[in-house]
Amino acid sequence: MGKVYVFDHPLIQHKLTHIRDVQTGTKDFRELVDEVATLMAFEITRDLPMEEIDLKTPVSETKGKVLSGKKLAIVPILRAGIGMVDGILKMIPAAKVGHVGLYRDPETLKPIEYYVKLPSDVEERDFILVDPMLATGGSAVEAINSLKKRGAKNIKFLCLVAAPEGVEEIKKEHDDVDIYIAALDEKLNEKGYIVPGLGDAGDRLFGTK
Repeated sequence: MGKVYVFDHPLIQHKLTHIRDVQTGTKDFRELVDEVATLMAFEITRDLPMEEIDLKTPVSETKGKVLSGKKLAIVPILRAGIGMVDGILKMIPAAKVGHVGLYRDPETLKPIEYYVKLPSDVEERDFILVDPMLATGGSAVEAINSLKKRGAKNIKFLCLVAAPEGVEEIKKEHDDVDIYIAALDEKLNEKGYIVPGLGDAGDRLFGTK
């Protein structure tokens, strides 16, 4: 069963407060999202496998631990997820980066896949799927479907703020996926926005309306 992790680290919560603030401009918003993504990457990689090696310090011979070489991939959901990628790569620069693009059908309102590009060795990698917002959960569920259809077996979902409705939707459709969030907000409003949320993450990241 997938688990839900809410990060209460003081630095994450401090920066998230400024991300939420309507007065925060595009430049600062982008930098803060990048910084929080870096901090969250530190937490989400806590269970990476290690191996012991021999080495020599300037003083003596000893043993040390290094990552065992587990293959990772970061996959942002276009477009807002792009804002979190560089922050994660600062912590795990060897990770490959894929992309999943979705649009909402104007009649059914369901997310439709229009673009997927992943590393060639999908079945050998652990995937970190990223998007700043988890609202209804429709896009996240469809993105997870896209990864699984192509052979992904181990997927984690990482986002800044989530509504309870979105968390429950992922748990219902993909109960093997762990969810990592900086804040679990109150609810969705009648327009499908997270309350209190942070507005439209894509528009605030890229300065669009």
